[in-house]
Amino acid sequence: MPQKCYLALAAAVAVASVRDQGAVWSQCGGVGWRGATTCVDGAVCTAQNDHYSQCVPGTATKTASTIVTSASKTTTTSPSKTAAPGAGTLKFVGVNIAGFDFGCTTDGSCTTSAANPPLTQYSGKDGKGQMTHFVNDDGYNVFRLPVGWQFLTNNVIGPVDQTNLAEYDALVQNCLATGAYCIIDIHNYARWNKGIIGQGGPTNAQFAQTWSEIATSYKDNQKVIFGPHDIPDINLWVESVQAAVTAIRNAGATTQMILLPGNDYTSAGAFVSNGSGDALKKVVNPDGSVTNLIFDVHQYLDSDNSGTHAECVTNNIDGAWAPLVQWLRANKRQAFNTETGGGNTASCVQYMCQQIAYQAQNSDVILGYVGWSAGNFDASYVLSELPSGSGSSWTDTELVAQCMAPKAGAQRGSTS
Repeated sequence: MPQKCYLALAAAVAVASVRDQGAVWSQCGGVGWRGATTCVDGAVCTAQNDHYSQCVPGTATKTASTIVTSASKTTTTSPSKTAAPGAGTLKFVGVNIAGFDFGCTTDGSCTTSAANPPLTQYSGKDGKGQMTHFVNDDGYNVFRLPVGWQFLTNNVIGPVDQTNLAEYDALVQNCLATGAYCIIDIHNYARWNKGIIGQGGPTNAQFAQTWSEIATSYKDNQKVIFGPHDIPDINLWVESVQAAVTAIRNAGATTQMILLPGNDYTSAGAFVSNGSGDALKKVVNPDGSVTNLIFDVHQYLDSDNSGTHAECVTNNIDGAWAPLVQWLRANKRQAFNTETGGGNTASCVQYMCQQIAYQAQNSDVILGYVGWSAGNFDASYVLSELPSGSGSSWTDTELVAQCMAPKAGAQRGSTS
């Protein structure tokens, strides 16, 4: 064989070999994994759990890593492990406690009478008991408490109704009593009865007034997190978000986290590509800083990313989390996955464990996740994370018990 042809063939073989190896931070093993099981030079395939192994920067010791692959399971062991930037520790892990948002639809219409407080004192489910269980037994440390805008103002675009706020505050206080962080989430999709905030519907000033009043109520509690909701025109929405941020800070809540949502239901998979990230970078605190301004993202695992199917089909790593992680790191910002979930099925246990493993290994930029949902949902709800039981005896759903709870056997990281 001529020398030139030999060299060309050697180069081709080398390229093919590299292509068969996982890039840094990519998946390299786990239950059902069929991709590359070795990593490029400078990275080691490291098992996070049965469902997910990742190419982590570092080199193996003289004792080679062992990878055992079968039709049902891939297990990776390595004598040398180098942690990813996040060191495998998520700051926040929690559950949505829904009910005050019942009756609200994606066009911002809300039937106030349909709001169903998840508290026994208002004839709802025992949200207090649920949160106490989630903290004490499962290790959760944050709850998102969705509420309709119309409920807070008693169907008037104007001042917050103090009677209704007191009812919602009962849930907030029960949340705070567990020692967890509590996300105040106005769950109206940035709309009021089909009118978009700052885009023909309520004005930015009216939106900011509501947030100013809420912030005034909770300005002295560092465990309250404020969270507006998403919008279709991101460039106009940025002005509305900025008005809310300024109102919250000027009300005296100067140091708490504020979540900044993008468009397309603030999809993690589209956050970079649709311009949400670049647009929301412009939102700042009154002093010009971006301290504690956190990007709010959502991501479900079913076939159309809607969170309406019991089966999961993806771990979202390649399509959503890897691009977002890269962008966040490059821009020195952080994101919080405040809605994610799946059915209580084997496919969702597998893919959710993989998604969470990746988030935990990149927790320098991904702060955590909040599952959807418990609260006043019925146990038959397709994404139910409602524990059964009462008092001091609770039993978790399959997805929570096997994957989402920090104390679950499959949990990759832990809360701090």
